[in-house]
Amino acid sequence: MKAMRLQRILGLVAALGVITCICAFHTTAAVIIPLEVLGHVNIEQLPTITAQSPSSLIAFPFDESFPMTCEAKGNPEPEFRWMKNGQEFDPFLDPRLMKEENSGTFVIPNNGNLTEYQGTYRCYASNKLGTAISKEIEFIVPHVPKFPKETLDPVVVEEGQPFTLKCDPPKGIPPLQIYWMTISLQHIEQDERVSMGLNGDLYFSHAVEKDSRRDYCCFAAFPRIRTIVQKNAMSVIVQTKKSDTSPETANAILQRRPSLLTPSSARSETQLVKEEDLKLECIAEGFPTPQVEWVKVGHRLPIKAKLENHGKLLIVPRVEQEDSGKYMCKAKNALGEAVHYFTVTIEEPPEWVSEPESQLSMIGSDVLIKCSASGTPQPTITWRVNGVPLQEAPAANRKVLGDTILLRNAKASDSAVYQCEASNRHRTLLSNANIMIMNLPPMILTKEGEDYSAVEGKGVMMHCKVFSSPPSTVTWSKDDSSESVEGPRFAVHDNGSLEIYSVEKGDTGQYTCLAKNTEGSSAIDTMLYVKDPTRIVVPPEHLQILIGTTAQLSCLAEYDESFKNDIELLWEKDDMEIALNYTENSRYFVEDGILQIINVSHWDQGVYTCVARTPVDQDTASAWLIVLDVPDAPEYLVLSERKSKSVKLKWNPGDNHNSSTTEFIIEYEESQWEPGNWKELLRVPGNHNSAVLKLHGNVDYCFRVSGVNSVGRGPSSEPTERYKPPAAAPDKNPENIKIEGHLAHEMDINWEPLLPIEHNGPGLEYKVSYRRQDLEEDWQEHMVKRHSFVVKNTPTFVPYEIKIQAKNNQGWGPDPKIVTGYSGEDFPSAAPDDVAVEVMNSSVVKVSWTRVHKDKLHGHLGGYRINWWRLRSLVDSKKSHGDKHTLTIPGDRNHAAVPGLTPFSEYSLIVMTFNGRGNGPGSHPVNFKTPEGVPEKNPVFRVTDVQKHTVSLVWAPPLEPNGILTGYLLEYQLINDTEEVGPLQTVDISNPDTTKWTLRDLEPVSKYKLYLRSCTTVGCGLVVSEECTTTLETSKSASPSPPSTPKSPVTKPTRSTIGLASIHGGISTQGWFIGLMCAIALLTLIVLIACFVNRNKGGKYSVKEKEDLHPDVESQGMNDDTFCEYSDNDEKPLKGSQHSLSREIKAGDSGDSLVDYGDEDVQFNEDGSFIGEYAGRKEKRVSAEIKATVQTPA
Repeated sequence: MKAMRLQRILGLVAALGVITCICAFHTTAAVIIPLEVLGHVNIEQLPTITAQSPSSLIAFPFDESFPMTCEAKGNPEPEFRWMKNGQEFDPFLDPRLMKEENSGTFVIPNNGNLTEYQGTYRCYASNKLGTAISKEIEFIVPHVPKFPKETLDPVVVEEGQPFTLKCDPPKGIPPLQIYWMTISLQHIEQDERVSMGLNGDLYFSHAVEKDSRRDYCCFAAFPRIRTIVQKNAMSVIVQTKKSDTSPETANAILQRRPSLLTPSSARSETQLVKEEDLKLECIAEGFPTPQVEWVKVGHRLPIKAKLENHGKLLIVPRVEQEDSGKYMCKAKNALGEAVHYFTVTIEEPPEWVSEPESQLSMIGSDVLIKCSASGTPQPTITWRVNGVPLQEAPAANRKVLGDTILLRNAKASDSAVYQCEASNRHRTLLSNANIMIMNLPPMILTKEGEDYSAVEGKGVMMHCKVFSSPPSTVTWSKDDSSESVEGPRFAVHDNGSLEIYSVEKGDTGQYTCLAKNTEGSSAIDTMLYVKDPTRIVVPPEHLQILIGTTAQLSCLAEYDESFKNDIELLWEKDDMEIALNYTENSRYFVEDGILQIINVSHWDQGVYTCVARTPVDQDTASAWLIVLDVPDAPEYLVLSERKSKSVKLKWNPGDNHNSSTTEFIIEYEESQWEPGNWKELLRVPGNHNSAVLKLHGNVDYCFRVSGVNSVGRGPSSEPTERYKPPAAAPDKNPENIKIEGHLAHEMDINWEPLLPIEHNGPGLEYKVSYRRQDLEEDWQEHMVKRHSFVVKNTPTFVPYEIKIQAKNNQGWGPDPKIVTGYSGEDFPSAAPDDVAVEVMNSSVVKVSWTRVHKDKLHGHLGGYRINWWRLRSLVDSKKSHGDKHTLTIPGDRNHAAVPGLTPFSEYSLIVMTFNGRGNGPGSHPVNFKTPEGVPEKNPVFRVTDVQKHTVSLVWAPPLEPNGILTGYLLEYQLINDTEEVGPLQTVDISNPDTTKWTLRDLEPVSKYKLYLRSCTTVGCGLVVSEECTTTLETSKSASPSPPSTPKSPVTKPTRSTIGLASIHGGISTQGWFIGLMCAIALLTLIVLIACFVNRNKGGKYSVKEKEDLHPDVESQGMNDDTFCEYSDNDEKPLKGSQHSLSREIKAGDSGDSLVDYGDEDVQFNEDGSFIGEYAGRKEKRVSAEIKATVQTPA
């Protein structure tokens, strides 16, 4: 089948050349042979008029030339001829006319007498197939309109009588405009009495004396020819009535009933064409001046009707048939009325009902040419063929049947141009219909092998444009199938195109268009590809953003993989594409589907649309961008309701920029005290646009307003005009009155003065009034201008009543409030009694007392103070008066806790009260003693000699033993740099005078940690520690090494494995060393067993024997390899050691915590410190020197 189709196509190409086609053109306005066909086949065409001049061509004098246009096309090229007034007219015979080759147009130049060219023209365009004709073209040569030269007699009229001034304008090119003016070009005033009619005449309902003048001029204007002409001036003489009998009747005008000046008859008929303006007028005379009314008989006046010329002219614009009928005007006054009836008929120019159409018909067919038109009156139909009346060109197979021409069994020779002309008195319509009779096989004008892409779910249109005669039948098939595509989703249109609705993936494939008629057939193939739809999966979201920041709108789309190089992601704002130029001034940037708008402004607000576009489809998603900003400044501030103490302020709020205004801030500025300084006066809710402002007198105010929203405060408005209320008495009295007594017999009164704007006028003073509260006495009054006053010679600390009132030149302020205060204070005269001390622990005591009676205070109670000092340490009997310490207890208290005392000491203590003037006398001293505590740290703890198996130590006793020393607790343990520790060994030194010790039987080349504490009967104090490393061999002499830098306490070892620490790298791998270590380990085991047996027998390890082995500390030299570190902060043994519990105490046992004492009334400052003046004892410096005379105990 495909081979047969190809053979048919090749046969057609052999006959007509290589042709591509579209569909059959058989019912068009003019039979147009497509250029694709004409490029390969020479098909003759009837002539068709393509351009012509308008029906009326006016030769305006200011135009240079006047073209008579006539252009046509056809095959062969048409030839042109003209008819003028029904006679042949050859432009080529007139050398003055300008002509063009192969054109029917000629041009009439405006360089002579144009009158000879005036007339009605028609153009004929002919070739061998037929003739087309143009509409009739009327060439009008207007003459210059002129009023006739004439002498006009004066118009003489009696006063009260009507008269008319005739204009009779000359004829000319419409429109015509008429004006009545004086010689000096002043318009004649028109009113209900005087008016101009449609014909240009000037009507006077009745004459009055002022109508007399000699310069009534009628001007006629013709805008299209730019001409104004003037009629000779007319003179009017109004004769007034004179009466000698009665002054009341002199110059009297007789009243009369109305009559119509125009129209003159009782009835008239008016005819006009549809869409024109209906103008009906009634101008009446009479006295008094008649009033004109209009009605439509049996109907209401049209809604679009309007009255002009003081009701004398009725205008109905653009009339329709329903506007026809009978209209009546009625002119009436008090004496009667006059009426006129208008019968209005609406006529219509011809309109096509069925305009003849050009046809391409096959040979042997019957051809119908129909022409009908409507209009009022009914148009006359005239037929022509090739420009000749039908009766002058008879044809045997042609008949006229009413409004239709029938061509039976048409032949090629019947091809012609038929003209139908429909005319009535208003217009003529002309239509040319090209009737072509020929046979042509199908020619498909669409290219072979077109590719179409469609989106799944959408529609697609595949084209197959065919030209043939008779019309071809077009069918579509898919993938070489012999069956046509059918179904509700497929439609073949009249132009041959195949439309597929809601495309599916299975529609992909090759489609064939086959066009066939009686003369042959033709076919083309095309491909359809179905693509995945483009979808925006991440649409932009609505965004509210502050002005001046950066906005980001995101957009992500899915699309068919085949369009990865053709996908476009565009952004639009308010349906206009955003241009992205990426210059320095650009504020729009797009990257990875994100639109960034830099420095957002108000102009950026709007709807932003993301457009994802492929060659076949697109998807869109939109979002609002709302720009937030502070409110604009309010406008149009107005002051109203001005009163002596208030004024009303109104304003128009500014744009809130998408964030509701929450409040308005009203500020004021005054010109006297602080000019230029704006201060806040009032705040009102954001839904208000006015406020009543309370004002002070004698202040020159101006105001401004600003709005506040969630973004912030907006700019302020322009200030109002100034307003100065009159001076008035003060509105208020001073506030914040303070009564103080700095001296015993004085009372100081101070207050906040009124602000300058609160003075309300000049001459501000204050009246200070006072009296004792406990006595019935009169008020003492003083006038002052300052804001303070001192009352002299007052009793000590007695209550007073005080009031202060403001006054200016206008009068007194309101009644003042009474406040109470006291006169000056004196020192308290009594001390607390029954002072008692209760010892809580070694560093805290509780003090109690009896309160001082208020009569002895002589002022406001400030509180109590406790002073104490250390008399001596109980360790020795030597007394030394220590520094005084103070603890202040505010308020009315009768006990307090005194912290920070030194244990095992004797103290003395007194208690006193105080007020605003100062301290009272102290109580009788109370002495007390603090119990023993644990000692302080030893100030010196040092390694003086290190050997292979021994370490010598020396120390100094604590500066503050806080009791009687009972001895020392010395502990040590093996450590190394790998965090391995050995068991904690303990040495209990019971002699408090011992200050040195030698540790024996230590491991060689090992690092040890040493701990020392001083002890009393209460317990042992804080730890000091030292580190050192034993040597490989015993030295006989060595120079001592300097003390090492103190180290921070070691509190948390991380491993508990017991091992040996070596300072000689690599020695542990030597054979002799291994043997030596084994021997030492065996020896140590034997010694430990012996010690264990000895202890079980009740024996005790003699410390004294060890001390006797090394009686002289300084005689023991220190090995050069010794490495010792001193730290007085290492307070705890390392983790994993065996703690000695026999003489330890808990850290809390010697603390100063007041919580343990249960004193719930103890007060603290905000930082947690005691309330009071507490000064600690001074630390004593202790020399760290070790004297050579110190000996190891025997």
